[in-house]
Amino acid sequence: MTEKKQKIWNVPNVLTMVRMALIPVFWYLMMTDQLYAALAVFVAASLTDIADGYIARKYDLVTDFGKLMDPLADKLMVISMMASLAIKGIAPWAALAIIVVKELAMVTGGAILLKHHVVVYARWIGKIAQATVVCALISCFFHEWLLKTFGFPVHTVLLWIGVALTLTALCVYMKQAIGQYREAREKEKHAA
Repeated sequence: MTEKKQKIWNVPNVLTMVRMALIPVFWYLMMTDQLYAALAVFVAASLTDIADGYIARKYDLVTDFGKLMDPLADKLMVISMMASLAIKGIAPWAALAIIVVKELAMVTGGAILLKHHVVVYARWIGKIAQATVVCALISCFFHEWLLKTFGFPVHTVLLWIGVALTLTALCVYMKQAIGQYREAREKEKHAA
């Protein structure tokens, strides 16, 4: 039990929990119209995401807790940001709905697969999709300037590209998950 606790309470997992704790701070700042402070919190949260992934891989501190909670923290932060931007009328509600449904499917699927000791790791398409959505959300903070400069809503176009990439990543994830799940079931049958 102690060994398990020590494994869970490592630097990457603490950074993940810090990112979770930043979500209500971000939400409060957005809802009180402190947009640039909220953006700073979002960027800080993104930096903890980069740091915890790097540290976990470099020092072999990857845990099942981290595999589940790290993407959950990312998803909750992105959904919080999209929801607050939709409330402010800057981001489209339809994009938020698609992302929420996709993320719920990913979290549910990931939890089910983890019960069968199957972990589907992020692929390059998922990382590109996430990066595109994050860039689109950051550009939402500068939507007025972008509209004046380019003459069209760059932030909205970027967001829809991110949504399309996200749906593509979901298809890739599902194909990989089904394959790995079948393999795991076959191994279970042969072991029995």
